[in-house]
Amino acid sequence: MIARSWHPESTVVGGTPMHSGTLGRGPSVVCVPGLGCSHRYFLPLARRLAPHAHISAPDLPGFGASPGPAEALDVRGLSLALAGWLRATRRGGSVLVANSAGCQVVADLAVHSPGLLGPVVFIGPTTDPHLRAWPRQALGLLADVPREHPALAPVVGLDYLKCGPRRFLATFRHVLRDPWEDKLPAVHTPTVVVRGTRDPLVSGKWAREATALLPAGRLVELPGKPHALNFSAPAETARIVLGLLAPRPSG
Repeated sequence: MIARSWHPESTVVGGTPMHSGTLGRGPSVVCVPGLGCSHRYFLPLARRLAPHAHISAPDLPGFGASPGPAEALDVRGLSLALAGWLRATRRGGSVLVANSAGCQVVADLAVHSPGLLGPVVFIGPTTDPHLRAWPRQALGLLADVPREHPALAPVVGLDYLKCGPRRFLATFRHVLRDPWEDKLPAVHTPTVVVRGTRDPLVSGKWAREATALLPAGRLVELPGKPHALNFSAPAETARIVLGLLAPRPSG
């Protein structure tokens, strides 16, 4: 029987431990959290995938249980940490499932370490260049809260408190300044952009533009769903991820 909660894992990357949660057995799926979040909000999706795959979700430096430097890392710093973790855990080539600002981290990874990418799923890919100003982002985040599953708020709220307002806001500024739309053409692996039609942080226009910038992109929109589809629409999201998994060898 597959466990229903995360199994903790710690890996030293560049002399600093990076913590993660793992669940399930099978082909490797790596989940990359959004701004301020830890591996914990991927649990509903991980439970859906666990009978078919081995899911791991690292806490990026400064978030969740992973310590970070005194100054918040920018997108490049976070993607280099992710690259180091993928190499140290030998999970390069995994299906990468990223939510929100985690999509920017994966796009940056594609620029400097393209060999580490397997197929990619971008869930609610921010930052939307059409909504880049911080007031629009803040209002969008507030508008999204009542649209999500009620259990998400305490999970993410605790993560925000743990990283602290200083690191959260500094990382937020880095994320807003990141011209990640220029990096999307570097993501050469099969990529699915997934957007909920009630996502106030990602416009339909941007979802279509982002998909067009990807060499092997495909857009899926989930009617009536919000931003954090990995938590609030795990069954629908799991079906998309499973479609990207390599078939198991026969015999």
